[in-house]
Amino acid sequence: MLNIPIKDQFRESRLFNARLTVVGAIVLALILALFLRLAYLQIFAYRHFETLSQANRVKPIPIQPPRGLILDRHGVVLAQNYPVYTLEIIPEQVDDMNSLLEELKQVVNLNEADLKNFHKQLRERPRFENLLLRSHLTEEEAARLAVRRTYFSGVELEARLQRHYPLAGLGVHFLGYVARINEQELERIDKATYRGMQHIGKLGVEVSYEKTLLGQVGFEKVETNAHGRSLRILERIAPVAGKNLHLSIDAKLQALAEQALGKRRGAVIALEPATGAILAFVSTPTYDPNPFVNGIDPDSYQALLDDPDKPLINRALNGQYALGSTIKAFLGLAALELENFDAGKPIACPGWFTLPGSSHQFRDWKKSGHGTMNLHDAVVQSCDVYFYRLAVAMEVDAMKKFLASFGFGGKTGVDLLSESEGLLPSVAWKEARGQKWYPGETVITGIGQGSILVTPLQLAAAMSALANQGVRMKPQLVRAIVDAKTRAARETVPEAYAQIPLKDKQHLDIQIQNLTDVVHTNKGTAYGIGYNSPYKIAGKTGTAQVKGIAQGQSYSEKHTPERFRDHALFVSFAPVGDPKVAVAVVVENGGHGSSAAAPIARKVMDHVILGKTSATPGAAAPASENDE
Repeated sequence: MLNIPIKDQFRESRLFNARLTVVGAIVLALILALFLRLAYLQIFAYRHFETLSQANRVKPIPIQPPRGLILDRHGVVLAQNYPVYTLEIIPEQVDDMNSLLEELKQVVNLNEADLKNFHKQLRERPRFENLLLRSHLTEEEAARLAVRRTYFSGVELEARLQRHYPLAGLGVHFLGYVARINEQELERIDKATYRGMQHIGKLGVEVSYEKTLLGQVGFEKVETNAHGRSLRILERIAPVAGKNLHLSIDAKLQALAEQALGKRRGAVIALEPATGAILAFVSTPTYDPNPFVNGIDPDSYQALLDDPDKPLINRALNGQYALGSTIKAFLGLAALELENFDAGKPIACPGWFTLPGSSHQFRDWKKSGHGTMNLHDAVVQSCDVYFYRLAVAMEVDAMKKFLASFGFGGKTGVDLLSESEGLLPSVAWKEARGQKWYPGETVITGIGQGSILVTPLQLAAAMSALANQGVRMKPQLVRAIVDAKTRAARETVPEAYAQIPLKDKQHLDIQIQNLTDVVHTNKGTAYGIGYNSPYKIAGKTGTAQVKGIAQGQSYSEKHTPERFRDHALFVSFAPVGDPKVAVAVVVENGGHGSSAAAPIARKVMDHVILGKTSATPGAAAPASENDE
């Protein structure tokens, strides 16, 4: 007989009901969680998910603002924008980039430089941005691409504004250029400000006034389909064009000065003494900035680097040269400021000078000597021996202090970046280098040799201060900033530094007369450019030694290789009494300031004062008794 257990229906029913209750509670909890989640998504997180949804449907496309123009003082365009067709790719919309590039090669011409620059952008830029693959498409290439564009996902054909410098290399060293944003710049710039932009100012005015020229980026909200194709424009925020820069530069004068220097290496600076406005800013040789805009090819760039004339160097701003005898224009004034100094006292110049207790001869540039000299004669004929003696009497620290008041040894404050300071040596400067200052260094500093270094811009600014009765003005390139839309202009206000401290203002008049006689008397070293001038010029020639000459040897320009010949310098202003322009000229390895540098300055002054280019200055001049 089987033993069949009797079921406990009550217990099983209770167990079932308990399980059903638990399951029901879980289901209700899940339903409640679902409703709470739906409520959160539709009420509290509505805007967030609406934005994400719109982002799938609406694509914001940045619109590049027109970069501000750069013009000279007469409205001549130095930097402009012109439209070009560009081929661009949005990487996030491309499945196979290599295959796409191969297909595009069948439509447009892509060289190795294009591909290299594109891959560089791929590494540096966000994948959702338009990356430039090729610019300056021909109309035929643009037409072929437009026809086949629907077959290429992530490919855009755009009409962009391209920076262009219509005068090529004219003024490139103050103008600068724009080029593609590199990786280092990408890390420091505001990415929102440069959204959709490929270029940034690199040198010159282009980088110094980057924020002014840049403008503000605009946007288009474009509705797209699932493949990223544009369907329609929903909203457009117009870009704001950058402001235009009107420079104080005279493009005709700039061209004249560059042509006057020719193929020689050197610099020319022309300033308005009363305002500091820069009329010409020349550094030669120049180069064409246009290839840099979209990336100069490596061979061409290497050729510029290897060029022995170093065209990429901004000689006007960063070239540092010995003053040579141009220092006498300023030390002559310093002498007048000395206590118990007698400007008329005669000093013998036998052609050499020695320090007490020394047999070393410091030679005069004129081997036979100048005879008996007072201050006037020493400035006019550029007597080295006189200034050797003056330097010893003043000592180097006093010379440094006086020259510093003219701006030497410091930046002029010009509205360009990376200006060089030059060098004013002193006893403390030498000791800081762990070296002793020797009396012989003081001697040669008196004629602008040794450790002392200046830039052409400093020279022009200092000469401008002499012309401006001791008031040194801050050099300025930008004359006005003009809003491209409203035409509202903000003029640059001339800025003066502290007036050069002088015990007697008559000393300035005496020295200016001395410098005028340098140009307008037959014993003056610059008589060649002054004898037929319809206006009065104050100036000083200079010859800066490049290669040292041992005791007992003589310098022969004819037998010295060109690269080791003396630099030629000339500083001047005109007209005397009502100065309109101050000019500094440096011709590297030019030989004599009187023959190589002074005629260039005369051409510049003629253009500014007479409004025309003169015949060759000094072509029929009687021979001067002194030629330095």
